[in-house]
This record gives sequence, structure tokens and C-alpha cells, in this order.
Amino acid sequence: MDTSEAAPPRERIIAAALDLLAEGGEDAVSTRAVSAAAGVQPPTIYRFFGDKQGLLDAVAAHGLRTYLETKSAVPPSGDPVADLRRGWDLHVELGLARPALYALMYGRPRAAASPAARAAADILAGHIQRIAEAGRLRVPEALAADLVRAVGSGTTLALIATPEDQRDPALSTAAREAVIASITTDQPIGREPGPVTAAVALRAALPHVDALTAGEKALLAEWLDRIRA
Repeated sequence: MDTSEAAPPRERIIAAALDLLAEGGEDAVSTRAVSAAAGVQPPTIYRFFGDKQGLLDAVAAHGLRTYLETKSAVPPSGDPVADLRRGWDLHVELGLARPALYALMYGRPRAAASPAARAAADILAGHIQRIAEAGRLRVPEALAADLVRAVGSGTTLALIATPEDQRDPALSTAAREAVIASITTDQPIGREPGPVTAAVALRAALPHVDALTAGEKALLAEWLDRIRA
């Protein structure tokens, strides 16, 4: 983002906060330091973001969005599991390239509720749903997403905490493949006609069904999960 005085104040504030975050971590992002670096008065920060937490949430969301935009837009391939692998590797790459930003997104108790973390969760949910639609998911979608998120973030935080010259690249690969093996199959489940095949297909498409109420969809999802199991 543009940190010059010609840039709008909100952009200058976020840019200054990102710079301070990269240089000194979350503790360096004080309202006094940000306002000085951005060339604004402290009340301006509160006017745009409400409080420091609001500023940190905006910084994390902007940092994630900018990072993803710098990557080549790769359309989904014909193999949703391969797409999940690419998503995992991009996630770890983000953490190692911007450790302070990553810690802001995933290293705090309320991190999962931040706009940036929710955006990342939506991307992951899309990967998982495509695997389910292909009939290759062996566990419920919510459990699969939770496993990928928990192991992926834990692995990344562990690598961040390890001195760069001591990091073992095989750790991420081993963790990724272990999770993928636990949630997916090599071949579609229930390829023969029957209730399991129907349940897998309908469960994956359920979010797009508009003819049912929220309660009816929740009940149907429970039934379908029991059939799939």
C-alpha cells in the first residue's frame, strides 16, 4: 500500500501498521507508533477502526488478501486433492514469508474469529467441498476442514518457531500427506449405485439446496452423514 501523504489516511494507517508488524511483531503496532508512521493523529485510527483490535483485524485481512493477489491465479484442476495440496503449501509459504502476519492470524486465542482467518477458512471449505463432490472424502466436511486447519496451522507455527537453518522441509510434507490420507480416498467412495453413493453426492450439494429451511437442512445433513458412515 502507498504510505505517501497522497494516499488516503486509512491506507496509510494499514500500510504503517503492516510495516511495524513485520519489523517488531504485534507489540510494535501501538496506536502512537502507527499514527506517527502514518502521519495522522491517534483519534483518526479510532475513527476508522474503532480500537487497536479493529486495526489488527484490518491489517491481517489486508495482508492475507495482498499475499494471495501476488500469487498466480491457478484455476481448480481436475484433481481436487491435488488442489488441496497446493492450498496447504501456499498456507505454509505465507507463514514462513510473513511470520508476524501469520502469528496475528493464527497465534492468538481469538484468531479464528478474525476476518482474515474466516476468509482463509472459506478458501479451505471450497477445497474440501470439491473433494466431497468428487466422492473422495472419507469423513464429514466439517471434520476434514478442522483437521486440515489444525494440523496445517500447527505445522506452520512450529516451523516459524524453528530457526531457519534448522527447519526440515519434510515436516510440512509429512504432515500434509498424513492429513490427506486420513480424510480422502484414492477412488470415489461408493462408486456402485446405492445409498452411500447417493448420500455422498447429496451431502456435498446440500449447501446449494434452497428448497429447505435451515433446520431441515441441518437434520438432513445429520441423516446423510450417518448413511455415509
